[in-house]
This record gives sequence, structure tokens and C-alpha cells, in this order.
Amino acid sequence: MPDRPIAVAMSGGVDSSTVAALLVRQGQSVVGLTMQLWNQRRLPELSSDSPSRSGRCCSLDDVYDARRVAEQIGIPYYVVNFEEQFEERVVRPFVAEYLAGRTPVPCTLCNNDIKFDRFLELADSVGAERIATGHYARIGYCEASGRYQLRRAVDSAKDQTYFLFGLTQPQLARTLFPLGELTKPQVRELACSLDLPVAAKNDSQEICFVPNGDYAGFLLAYLKEAGAALPPNYGEIVSENGTTLGQHQGVHHFTVGQRRGLGIATGEPLYVIATDARSQRVVVGGNDALLRDRFFAASVNWISIEPHSQPVRAQVKIRNKHLAAPAWIYPSPSLDRAEVVFDEPQRAVTPGQGAVFYQDDLVLGGGWIE
Repeated sequence: MPDRPIAVAMSGGVDSSTVAALLVRQGQSVVGLTMQLWNQRRLPELSSDSPSRSGRCCSLDDVYDARRVAEQIGIPYYVVNFEEQFEERVVRPFVAEYLAGRTPVPCTLCNNDIKFDRFLELADSVGAERIATGHYARIGYCEASGRYQLRRAVDSAKDQTYFLFGLTQPQLARTLFPLGELTKPQVRELACSLDLPVAAKNDSQEICFVPNGDYAGFLLAYLKEAGAALPPNYGEIVSENGTTLGQHQGVHHFTVGQRRGLGIATGEPLYVIATDARSQRVVVGGNDALLRDRFFAASVNWISIEPHSQPVRAQVKIRNKHLAAPAWIYPSPSLDRAEVVFDEPQRAVTPGQGAVFYQDDLVLGGGWIE
């Protein structure tokens, strides 16, 4: 009986294309699958002819590139429409979080609920036993604990484990990350050696459904399209002691740590330290006001270790570009919530962002900052 194929999530970029070609070269049976997640023709008022549009992932050009690679390496290839599921599980929660005054991470939601959860179901439908993606991460297996482990990629500059903290043991058991041991330059060289047409293609930089990173613009256009009530377009900017310093056009324009676009001048740098969607107040203060030594994380998912109630020593990352900082993690009795206490206060702990727990290169788990 022939081996069951590996389903490769092909985005049209150099990473996933290299994964597919590499597996074929290794003699694996491969099926290429592209998930159509967002109709790029929606919300035309947000469209732009600027070069930065090419930095968006999951575009029609990406589908074309993925198909071209699949034809070149000689594998079956299918495009599957997941727009409805993507909107329900990613876009709507993204909008709801912003309206609530939090700053969401849609790429993590997409990985948790679409690119692994739904993609594994899709793989089953084509008879695939395992899936492979172009993520920069590594998976190992611990004989002692009987658990699969998620580890950082060799290339620290490209490591994507921050966005993968929601993965489960069954998902890790069926997933391959072939690029986890490689650096980005090595992947480019490999793509060239495989003569892939996307070898020199730029990486995507933007969220697929938010043109040019204009979150507030997307939010308003999406609500208008849905016929939903628009958020208030006014409110006060206040100091920590409640003194009114200025006005703003809605808290959905702000995130914790933001400095630019406040529209006020006081002679010293001011930063957003909190937003309140109910009162439509944006609280600002100096850099020191951004420092927090602790926070709670909700919906905690323990990946590489068995959940337990004992304190855990770890390094904690509170946003993708944050240098993970030493901390103690105190799980709640229910184990799905935890308090994180840093050794040293950290800047701009932002509600809605992910908090990911590491021990060196091992990803213990993560949750959402409350």
C-alpha cells in the first residue's frame, strides 16, 4: 500500500513553495492545497495602487504563484474556499476585540482556527496523513513525557512560534515544519537550486484583509458593509489623574504604547497607557507609566508540558518583536488562566496580545493578555 500523501499548505510564497518542492525531491507523495481566505475585491474603498499591496498575503497573485509552482514540481493542486470560516473565526473576533479596546493578533487566530484546525480536516478529505507548512518552527517528541514539543526555529529572526501557541498535541503529531532547521538565506538558496519561480519573491508583511495596515479604516468599512452601528468617533484624551488634554476620533484608533497620532503636545513624550471603550477615554502618560510587572493571561494553552498548578519559571514574550523576559507563571486552579510576574517591569503590556511562555527554545504554551 503506497504511503499516504503529505498535504502542503501553499500560500504562493517562497517558504511554502520550497517546502513542497523539498518534499517532492525527498520522494514524498505531496498534494498542494491553498486556502482562499479573503475576497480581495471586498471593501474597494480600502484598495490602493501602492507597491505595498504586494506585501499582502493570500492575494490572487499568490494563488497564481502557488499553482505555477505545483505545476512545475508535478503535484496535484487544489484551491479551497474558506472565506466563510475565516470571516467567522478570525475577522469578526478581530473587529470585536478592537471595538472592546483591545489589540488582537489575527495571525494567531488564523493559525489556531483555520490553518491547522480546518486545514487538517481538509487534509483528511484528500487522504493525507500529515500536513506541512512553511512556518519557521520545530517539532520534537519527548519520550519521557509522551508529548510532542514545539520549539523555536534555528533562525531566530524568522521564528514564528509566537503565533503558534494555540496548537494542540493532535495537531503537532500530524504537522511538519521542514524549514525549522534552516535560515531564511538558506531557504532562498534552496529555492534557487530547485529553480522555483518564486525564489526571489518578497515576503508578505501585511494582514491579508487589512490593506496598508490601516486597522481603523478596515474596521469602519467592514461595519458599514455589514450595516452595523459604527463606533463613537469622539472621546477624550486624559492624563493619569483624569485631566483632559485633548479630543480623539474613537478609541479604535489607539493601542497601548502608541506615541504618534495623539494630536496633543505637552512638552514631553506621551504614550497611550490604556483605552476604555465604554467611556471612550484614552489615557496617556510618560514612558514609566507603560511599565507593568505583572498581568493575567486567559485561555492558556499548555503545549509542550503537561498542565499543572505549580509555578513555572519561564521567559515570557508579550508581542512578536518583544525580547522574552524572565518571569514566574502562576497557573490558576482551572489551568486555563495564569498570572505572569516579571522579574523586571516590561513596557506596553497590551490587552488582546498573545503572551507566550518559553524555556530556552522550548515553547511551554501561551495565552491572551487580559
